[in-house]
Amino acid sequence: MVDVLAHESELLGLVKEYLDFAEFEDTLKTFLKECKIKGKPLSKSTCGSLRDPKSLKFQRDLLAAFDSGDQKVFFRLWEEHIPRPIRDGDSLAQKLEFYLHIHFAIYLLKHSAGRPDKEDLDERISYFKTFLETKGAALSQTTEFLPFYALPFVPNPMAHPSFKELFQDSWTPELKLKLEKFLALMFKASNTPKLLTLYKENGQSNKDVLQQLHQQLVEAERRSMTYLKRYNRIQADYHNLIGVTAELVDSLEATVSGKMITPEYLQSVCVRLFSNQMRQSLAHSVDFTRPGTASTMLRASLAPVKLKDVPLLPSLDYEKLKKDLILGSDRLKAFLLQALRWRLTTSHPGEQRETVLQAYISNDLLDCHSHSQRSVLQLLQSKSEVVRQYTARLINAFASLAEGRRYLAQSTKVLRMLEERLKEEDKDVITRENVLGALQKFSLRRPLQTAMIQDGLIFWLIDILKEPDCLSDYTLEYSVALLMNLCLRSAGKNMCAKVAGLVLKVLSDLLGHENHEIQPYVNGALYSILSIPSIREEARAMGMEDILRCFIKEGNAEMIRQIEFIIKQLNAEELLDGVLESDDDEDEDDEEDHDTMEADLDKDELIQPQLGELSGEKLLTTEYLGAGRSSQFSPDGPACQKWLPPVPAKHPHSSLQGGQTCCSRALPFLFMGFTSSFSCKPRAPRTPEMLDMNPPKVKSSALGPQFSSCGPQQASRPSSKTSSTRSLQSNPSSRK
Repeated sequence: MVDVLAHESELLGLVKEYLDFAEFEDTLKTFLKECKIKGKPLSKSTCGSLRDPKSLKFQRDLLAAFDSGDQKVFFRLWEEHIPRPIRDGDSLAQKLEFYLHIHFAIYLLKHSAGRPDKEDLDERISYFKTFLETKGAALSQTTEFLPFYALPFVPNPMAHPSFKELFQDSWTPELKLKLEKFLALMFKASNTPKLLTLYKENGQSNKDVLQQLHQQLVEAERRSMTYLKRYNRIQADYHNLIGVTAELVDSLEATVSGKMITPEYLQSVCVRLFSNQMRQSLAHSVDFTRPGTASTMLRASLAPVKLKDVPLLPSLDYEKLKKDLILGSDRLKAFLLQALRWRLTTSHPGEQRETVLQAYISNDLLDCHSHSQRSVLQLLQSKSEVVRQYTARLINAFASLAEGRRYLAQSTKVLRMLEERLKEEDKDVITRENVLGALQKFSLRRPLQTAMIQDGLIFWLIDILKEPDCLSDYTLEYSVALLMNLCLRSAGKNMCAKVAGLVLKVLSDLLGHENHEIQPYVNGALYSILSIPSIREEARAMGMEDILRCFIKEGNAEMIRQIEFIIKQLNAEELLDGVLESDDDEDEDDEEDHDTMEADLDKDELIQPQLGELSGEKLLTTEYLGAGRSSQFSPDGPACQKWLPPVPAKHPHSSLQGGQTCCSRALPFLFMGFTSSFSCKPRAPRTPEMLDMNPPKVKSSALGPQFSSCGPQQASRPSSKTSSTRSLQSNPSSRK
């Protein structure tokens, strides 16, 4: 009670202020009368009002300065009357101020009858440039404003396609309207009663705390996955090291008889390679003078990390399965599609997963070779959103495995259906993501690349990439990567030439997108299409070099190096244009034997079994079990087959302990980077955890610069051993 009395006057004042603000006139009169009768004092509101003659004069003067183009008066009034916390902390105010600086920078270009006064124009441009380098730098990573950072460096902004909107008659009136609304909103906010402000702040504070906790949870999960992948990478490196060391030791032991290396020295070298737990016992109990002892012990040191034996999964009745997939209820179809996908995504990499996939293929699970009017593939066109999505997920899972891609790519029927679904799907984001993911993986095969280009897929990609902030990270990354893959073909570059201005505008905007994963692929697409003379000419006309040089100031060393090569391509002579025409040979197999099962395939499941409903492997083994099931389950049965993981040195990053797939949402089926783009070879960059340590063979490289050993990828991209095999010489030379 004491606390209430101590603050009673202030509390009553807050109530009075709110009643006055909300125009509760009768209630306010009654409230004031009762306070007077009870002798309750009312404190004056601490909230002042800007609805006075001074504030009105400020608004008139500010708008007059806007109309006359007097930037000095305008920004003096702006800084005097708009509180600094609003100018520096409110995103709406920051964006408005950015556009206001653009307004004054180009004012003379829009309002001068003849040529504007050069000195005055230079002063305005210099003022705008200073703003960009200081306060305006905060928005440099925002896609909306990124093109405007090149404005001070473009000789004729009125002719530049990126700034066309600024010089339309409607742009200035619309900006003035935004300014007026901002001023009205700010003055109204200044009269907001303190009681309402306290309520809003408290609610927002709770919301911010929850959002912060959620972000921390997401970050913790991301770090956990990163550490898990890093552990597996280190473990694989350890296996490789031991294997290589064993071979070296074999060679060293062969020299022992020739007295070239003493056994004592050999013993000390080998002992240092073992773990601390093994050193002492080995050093005293093993005779390293016996041939083969050291290498045998080195290989034996791998034994403790062998995984548990994994039995093969039981066979299924695929005839019954496909019948229910076609004729069953939508709910049954969804559960079956989910269970079949889980068989692939959760099976252990190696013989178990290979057996599952081969069973699917040999039984033509998706009816890729069927000419029937009703097939499993047609579930992509189902009226059920869940069935469409789960069909797309299963196809994407197939496409994640090399043998699965071969199965799907035997005809263009699957490709056509995926393209149709991609262009028609506007309800379900995850369906479109999985269709796009499958198409991206298809782009590793030349015949399918050719078909996608001929079907105009490049135009669809360019269209959706015009608004990248409306796309999920998965859709954005796979769209840009697929676009780059198609742009590496001559036919793809020629398609881009038909809409060169639009393609260049989209790619230049994407260069500054906050998702840095897409940067290498945007760069690769730009470098590739700039080999076309007409596109180079269009790029020069729109001041592409100035735009690119803006990113040199902001980017990291690798990004800068890539942009420098793009600028060289932009300024290349005509004699360099035909060096990539040989990329259209259809008889070359570009497929790489890589399997990568993405975690996204099983994210955000739409259906959950109800009480008594079967799902997953339980559904398959209960209702659809095929022949030979008893021996499959018997640990000692004659038909029981056991599986051990392959030697890690061959595919060191394909699986985790316990056979769990190690995968985050990365771009698993893209080109290996800039260097590969010049030889027109499809590549499949992955996170290092899933990279095959045996680099594929490539033809002689075409013209192109030589980047660092890891290509244009970020640190999480493929290791240098693979990508370095595709590096090209920095000195230009045409393919012979």
